Amino acid sequence: MKIARKNDLSLRLLEIFGAVITHQTTVHAAEDLGISQPAVSLAIKQLEEQLGFSLFDRRNRRLQPTQEARILFAEIEPIFSNLRNLETRVRDLRAGHAGKLRVMATPPLGHSVVPPALRNFLATREGVTVQYDVRRLEHVIAGVEMGSVDIGFGLGLDAHPAIDVTVLRTDKMVALIPKGHALSGVSVISAMDCFEHGHIGLDSAGRFGMVLRRVFDEKGVLYTPRVSVRYCHTAAVLANAGIGVAIVDHYTPALIANMDLEVREFEKSIEIPACLLTRKDSPMSRLAVEFVNEIKSAMSKIE
Repeated sequence: MKIARKNDLSLRLLEIFGAVITHQTTVHAAEDLGISQPAVSLAIKQLEEQLGFSLFDRRNRRLQPTQEARILFAEIEPIFSNLRNLETRVRDLRAGHAGKLRVMATPPLGHSVVPPALRNFLATREGVTVQYDVRRLEHVIAGVEMGSVDIGFGLGLDAHPAIDVTVLRTDKMVALIPKGHALSGVSVISAMDCFEHGHIGLDSAGRFGMVLRRVFDEKGVLYTPRVSVRYCHTAAVLANAGIGVAIVDHYTPALIANMDLEVREFEKSIEIPACLLTRKDSPMSRLAVEFVNEIKSAMSKIE
């Protein structure tokens, strides 16, 4: 419901009034505002008619504000200060230098490519804050679908009925062995090598675990891991401890530079897509688009 008000004040008229107060002449005020001097004089006249009192006295070619004008200016100056701050904020938002971005990723990407991408993204955006979490893929999917996160990143997902999936890059799974292992001289590790020398399995309820088990079945090799784990990084830690061969995603080796592990090809090309997850039929914000570009750049640096 619109509230009827008498003598509604125009922000534009008040802005012109403030410029005249500051510059003390209509000519300089007009130059500052980018309008004509007659337009300034007309605006002051209109404002005086609305207010019901005079705002300026002319003395020696300068406009001297009345006592009422000084009181009015003291009241409106904080308003225009806030408006100037708002204009700066809007420019920052338009340029992608302000705002909040909510991101969620699965561990392989969340602990490898996201940190350097996040560092570079925030380096030139002091007004931007990021809410970041690392969860399992099903949690990332749910967060994107419900809108509790703006963008998600995960591995092994080609499509999903509830969200939009964009494949950013596809890589092969690799084998990890400790330095000095019996298979160190082997360039391509097979399922049979894993069976004979012992290996670390991935949770059979997870996507990677199901794919890995299927590869062993196709090769006619028993899938008998010594230990089964949920995450590829855990498998790498156990491989480093000498428990067995670990078959992991392409990004996990980037997390284990401080471990004595060697990376080898796995005989079966198990291709795992790295994907961007976004809400169904919802355009990404400027901030989200710029962050995705940083992710792509970080991915390109992982061999």
